[in-house]
Amino acid sequence: MNYGHITVPQAEVPVSSEVDVLVIGGGAAGIAAAISAAEGGASTMIVEQRGYLGGMGTVALVPAFCPYTDKVKPIIRGLGLKLMERMKQACDPEYQEEYREQLDWVPIDPEVLKRVYDSAVLESGVTPLFHTFVYDVVRSSDGQTIEGVMIVNKSGRSFIRCRYIIDCTGDGDIAALSGVPFQKGGDDGELQPGSMCYLLANVDRPSFSRFLAETGDTSQLHRTVEQAILEGALPEGRKSISGLAWVSDQLVGVNFGHVFGVDGTKAEDLTRGAIEGRRTVLRQLEFFRKYVPGFEQAHLVASGEQLGIRETRRIQGDYTLTVDDFVAARSFPDDIARNAYYIDIHLATSKSDMTFNHLPPGVSHGVPYRVMLPVGIRNLWVAGRSVSSDRAVQGSLRVMPNCFSMGQACGMAATLALRDGTDSRSISVPELQQRLLEQDVWLGENFASGAAERDREAGQAE
Repeated sequence: MNYGHITVPQAEVPVSSEVDVLVIGGGAAGIAAAISAAEGGASTMIVEQRGYLGGMGTVALVPAFCPYTDKVKPIIRGLGLKLMERMKQACDPEYQEEYREQLDWVPIDPEVLKRVYDSAVLESGVTPLFHTFVYDVVRSSDGQTIEGVMIVNKSGRSFIRCRYIIDCTGDGDIAALSGVPFQKGGDDGELQPGSMCYLLANVDRPSFSRFLAETGDTSQLHRTVEQAILEGALPEGRKSISGLAWVSDQLVGVNFGHVFGVDGTKAEDLTRGAIEGRRTVLRQLEFFRKYVPGFEQAHLVASGEQLGIRETRRIQGDYTLTVDDFVAARSFPDDIARNAYYIDIHLATSKSDMTFNHLPPGVSHGVPYRVMLPVGIRNLWVAGRSVSSDRAVQGSLRVMPNCFSMGQACGMAATLALRDGTDSRSISVPELQQRLLEQDVWLGENFASGAAERDREAGQAE
């Protein structure tokens, strides 16, 4: 409800920081962008509204990393793979032994991951600033360059001046504040539902495994959920528990159920969603205790600080990645990453269906640099689920491994722009690709073959 307006007096606001590269948002995309920029020699700051990094993997307790492979080989490499492997090495020995070789659906230990991210950004020379919101941007007189952002935190209001800025908010907040056009949700404005993820302790994994093994059928848990719905123990809706990620034999992360009608760009919706999500978790806990062997004594130790949000804004960029690009496994001259995660669009209401579209094993498509360049702004990149794509492809690109890849490319692009004193569209994309390859990013077999051929030609010329 609008209660009118007030006029706020003009005030001088102090400049609290001045950096080469400013990263807004401390999720997977932001972490990779900040590390990449700092390691490339740029003075870099990352601003995060919570008291820790990690985004959906820590804030929302999403229980596992989505796949890093195309079911044949790892295609998400570089910083994203290094950070996940670093989390593994920081976990308990039993965890390390079980998940040593696993690259898909690796369980997240959120407290370990927070510390890993802290260490990684500090080691690279990034300056983190937590507990801070960006509430406005300041643009140049022609509107095409962002000069910095207005922030607010416990220290008060201040201004951060920057030469380049990377929007890793997940919602395209900085792009939207800068006037970049965007789309949100489907044709009728519907958005994928959120999920309140959580951690259960005092569970018995061996007992649960025996329950599944007794039927010899992996759909047993699905049938148990259907039975609980019929008996009124669970509401109508999602009939599968898509995420049980075992951190240990006594601790499991859970992604189960939906909260509908939440727009992640509105505080009022996030508030309602958090309250409804916690109520949903209680109902699910009662279901687990009653219906699922091994969970009789389950204890809820944590629920997400907020709902896991799957979809909000998609910015308008220099290129829009489409479902045709996905299905055709298309490559582009300016590829900076590969993606093989399936199109995963969750039902907008409890009565609708979920959409899944898989690429064949061993197949991936390219992610072009241009999807991260918002129209009309020269020194801004967008990385993560709000890049320029249609709704179907957003349902695939949105997951954490892809966000790492896009963030790493943006951070490196910013260092090239800084070195040459140019803008986001004037950097050498071939040089960006070569530098990504040097940091173990995978850009596809055809690109690798082409690079090898170019190296041979260069050697013959010498």
